[in-house]
Amino acid sequence: MITLYQSEALVLSAAALWQGFAQHELALYLTGLITFALKGLLLPWGLREIVQRFGMIRAVETALPMAVSMIFGLALIGIAVLVVLPSTEASLSLTREDLAIALSVVLLGLLLMIVRRNALAQIIGFLSMENGLVLAAIGMPGMPFVAEFSVALLVLLAFLVVGVFLLRIREHFDTLDLSGIEQIERRGR
Repeated sequence: MITLYQSEALVLSAAALWQGFAQHELALYLTGLITFALKGLLLPWGLREIVQRFGMIRAVETALPMAVSMIFGLALIGIAVLVVLPSTEASLSLTREDLAIALSVVLLGLLLMIVRRNALAQIIGFLSMENGLVLAAIGMPGMPFVAEFSVALLVLLAFLVVGVFLLRIREHFDTLDLSGIEQIERRGR
């Protein structure tokens, strides 16, 4: 899952660099380089360190069967295309497709957060949603760099807070599986 997130971040970085070339914007080149460094290298390294430090298992319990999750994922992609393309008919063709893909990434990240019970999977879903928002920002011509950079900085800070949160969960409950935490909570009532 971390490797897939890293691949997504590297593709996002390449998209930002491509948009910098297409829009002749230096800020988008900078966004691509920051995305490459933070999301393509630093965050996956940190997530792998968390996995090794906590000795997390590779199997992740899901709330829905895999086939149902995949059908929901395909449906969300279809909904994103059906919503974005007709509502952006006056926009440039490339912007329309970027927004449809960005909304798909946001919705799939949300789906990942819903169907996976592991805290790490939910963090990756959150980070994937943020990648979709950055993709939407870089696909829009004239988006200010300050807005893009503030979103990336906010996610980095959220990642640090979540790292501390995971550490505290692991210390208190000796697991990062949220279903186990829900069982402990039910027993306490």
